[in-house]
Amino acid sequence: MMFVRTAGERDLAAVRALLVETWHATYDSIYGAAKVTEITDEWHSIASLKARRIRPNSEFLVADDGKRIGGMAFAAATTDAKIVMLNQLYVHPACQRQGIGQALLEEVEASFPEARVLRVEVEEANAPAVAFYRSKGFLPATADCGGGSGLPALILEKAIG
Repeated sequence: MMFVRTAGERDLAAVRALLVETWHATYDSIYGAAKVTEITDEWHSIASLKARRIRPNSEFLVADDGKRIGGMAFAAATTDAKIVMLNQLYVHPACQRQGIGQALLEEVEASFPEARVLRVEVEEANAPAVAFYRSKGFLPATADCGGGSGLPALILEKAIG
């Protein structure tokens, strides 16, 4: 059984490994392995993860069973305190469909009691992720260019609070 908790400094290497493996499993067929490696080297470096972990008005979570980290989530308040951006929610491929994503999502929602909207960007070609968020009550808000990354994204939102 996985328990959701706030990530610590000692978790970052395991979180990076989870992100790299999950990204390759999810996105190699969409972007190609070389592009995924380039993205994960930048976005999921230990330095990037450290910066996220200490960011004000944010929550960096892991799902941990005492032996390994099976999932992670990172969310941060926007300039509008009523809107929280779910920047990351990833579950290791071997741990998917076990309720870990749901548990991480619930903890994110509980971490921002003043928030009224939870927003997430999803790669449109990532059908399992789109289906997951839709099943959790997220609805399309608008199309975007992936936060300036040049990658297409679908913006989904859910009313919370």
